[in-house]
Amino acid sequence: MKVSSVIRLIVGVLFFILFSFVPLTAMASDRAMSLKETLSLAMTGNPKLRALGQSILAERENVGIAGSYLLPKIIAEERFMRTSNPAYAFSIKMNQQRFSGEDLAGAPDTFNRPAPISDFQTSLSLEQALFAPKASIGIDMAKKELTAREREFDRNQEEVALKVYKTFLGIQTAKSFVSAAEAGIADAQAHLRVAELRYQEGLGIYSDVLRARVAVATAAERSVSAKRNLETAKRVLGLMLGLIESIDTIPEKHVIAVRELEYYYEASRDRKDLKAMEQRSGNAENLLRMANSGYLPVVGIGGSVQANDHKRPLGAEGDSWQVMAFLRWELFDGTKREHERTKARYKIAEAEEYLAGMKKEIAFQVYDAFLGVGEARDGQELARSALESSEEGMRIVRTRYENSLASMIELLDMQASLDASRAGTVAKEGAYLASVADLWFQSGTLLNELGIAGKGGR
Repeated sequence: MKVSSVIRLIVGVLFFILFSFVPLTAMASDRAMSLKETLSLAMTGNPKLRALGQSILAERENVGIAGSYLLPKIIAEERFMRTSNPAYAFSIKMNQQRFSGEDLAGAPDTFNRPAPISDFQTSLSLEQALFAPKASIGIDMAKKELTAREREFDRNQEEVALKVYKTFLGIQTAKSFVSAAEAGIADAQAHLRVAELRYQEGLGIYSDVLRARVAVATAAERSVSAKRNLETAKRVLGLMLGLIESIDTIPEKHVIAVRELEYYYEASRDRKDLKAMEQRSGNAENLLRMANSGYLPVVGIGGSVQANDHKRPLGAEGDSWQVMAFLRWELFDGTKREHERTKARYKIAEAEEYLAGMKKEIAFQVYDAFLGVGEARDGQELARSALESSEEGMRIVRTRYENSLASMIELLDMQASLDASRAGTVAKEGAYLASVADLWFQSGTLLNELGIAGKGGR
């Protein structure tokens, strides 16, 4: 027997013993959850969705920011001035209501060369836009962008749900791999017992015993890898739910109903990311409206109250008020508006191209996913058929070996084929369920099919 085979045998047996006794206590403490529980928790606990939820809240504030331009602006101001400027000195003294006949006694010298004067001016002013088309369009644009971001959030929920669902399936598949690996160990141990018995009775050779021992070690290594993959999948599921612990799954039987292709085509027209693109396409048209509004005036009203004092802040030796109405019309801005209108038209064309391309891409994604379901279904049936053939072949070769009609090499070759068929069947079962989930995701029906409602940070 080769040295490498002996080393492989020893290492495999050691790993098998260690894995069989040490981690089992840790695995027993994993919290088990149903599929619906994991999906519901993911909608509220997934770190990506939580972060996107905050971005939605931030985007919502943009609507308020845009709307603030149509609300009154109220400004309070306290200003101090000391000057010897003739015009300012004259007006300040009048605003303070301290102007008297004495100020005229030395005219014109008192007007031309006034003594320095101090002024504390307190004012409260208000301005209210009555007609501001840019502001109104800005509100509409902010609302559309908010809706687009919310639809993107919905699509991200579907994406997270898909990953959680596939990971949930992956844990169940990993458990099946562990079961298949343990079945392989049991078969290999049975072959070893037969080989040892035949050797003891003088009917077999010692090399058959050694080969059977190597097969046991190889099967043990596969079991170690399968259990390690299972533990990794549990921890990944926990991370997706926003936890640091491993999450086990409660076994569930998945009842899958695949409809006709046209159903998924029709459903995909309401896909959330497509709706987001439609909102942004509408906002591109708002860019043109915004550019056109630059040719219109802004109309509003305003007013203020004012108090002046020459000694103290917030004093009121003199007080006054004013009201006003204004029309602000920018008649020429250096062709800026013309370029903005041209740019807006290009943006509209760009958005329309993106939207048309996205519709075609979604139709292809649905079509490709539908074909993938058919391929996975056929692969599942072929794998089951191959497993039945391998099990029957294993039974025949084992009987032949026990009756000295087949060699250990033939028996181990058939065992390897059986192990591969078991693993292949497990993989194809999981691949079929995953392909159906991909079809649901591409058509935008995933959350409905899984029976959960979108939740999160909105």
